[in-house]
Amino acid sequence: MSGGFISASFAKQIWQLYLSQGVLVGLGMGAIFIPAIAVLPQWFLKRRSLAQGLASCGSGFGGLAFSLGTSAMIEQLSLAWALRITGILVFIGNSISTILVRDRNHIVNPPQLGFAVHLLRRYDCLLLLSWAFVNLFGYMVILYSISNYAVQVAGLSQMQAGILTAVLNLGTGFGRPCIGLASDRFGRIEVAAGLTLFNGIIVFAIWVPAIDYGVLLFFALLSGACLGTFWMASTTVGPLCAEVAGLKEVPSFLSLQWLTTVLPCTFAEVIALYLRRPERGRWGYLYPQIFAGLSYIVASLFLFELLRIKRQQKKQGILPEMGQR
Repeated sequence: MSGGFISASFAKQIWQLYLSQGVLVGLGMGAIFIPAIAVLPQWFLKRRSLAQGLASCGSGFGGLAFSLGTSAMIEQLSLAWALRITGILVFIGNSISTILVRDRNHIVNPPQLGFAVHLLRRYDCLLLLSWAFVNLFGYMVILYSISNYAVQVAGLSQMQAGILTAVLNLGTGFGRPCIGLASDRFGRIEVAAGLTLFNGIIVFAIWVPAIDYGVLLFFALLSGACLGTFWMASTTVGPLCAEVAGLKEVPSFLSLQWLTTVLPCTFAEVIALYLRRPERGRWGYLYPQIFAGLSYIVASLFLFELLRIKRQQKKQGILPEMGQR
């Protein structure tokens, strides 16, 4: 991952960026992020979501720091040195984390299957995978469209659009631990379902009519706190996988989750760009907004169905952690 950032600083052509900041950074991020998600659920039970929320809130505060710091480095130094410094920070931070991290695989004994076909035969697992797939279409559209919307529709400056992104990350930093705490108290599936539906509602209630800078800042802060319900990643996905499939199946189920995310993460923004209608001026982003809002609302239906199934299983005496009587 560090090598991808540093090599990108020497790129002269676009294909070099594809290989460096695209392929290398992507591979590095996946190799760091995906195994780490399965570690924390092994160490916690009652406060599992809170622990995951505290861990993942670092991406919010880190995103805030990098969002503001990178802009300053580009202005004061250069784009090349901004990439190099980022690569150095990535190397130091992740090296320390990699040395310190510990799993409990010797106690849990997870099967760690790359493609757990047996989980695809379970209705509850399919519901969670479907939620992840549809949910991420809405998330990716909002994440990569909000700053462009601010510039092209609301008429804000590029600096103001950058502040919107920083505020979104700030909301993420504060929101994830709160969501983790709420998940432990009120139920992980219940909170995830409610937040997913809420995300769809605020798209139509706030983002669609938003044209003022203050309203967009409010939307960025609110959406940052609860928008990426899936990528509260660790706040919801890891604990949800443990609750639905069982603790031993978390690594295998997470492998299926990551495979599920490939298509929406790759094509969501492409779809949003296709749906844009710049010639309509103020309403040029209406179709991407509708697409994002409906994605969240449809995704919430899968979780409400999953909640109904789990309540039935609880009445029948099925243990949530083991998935068996």
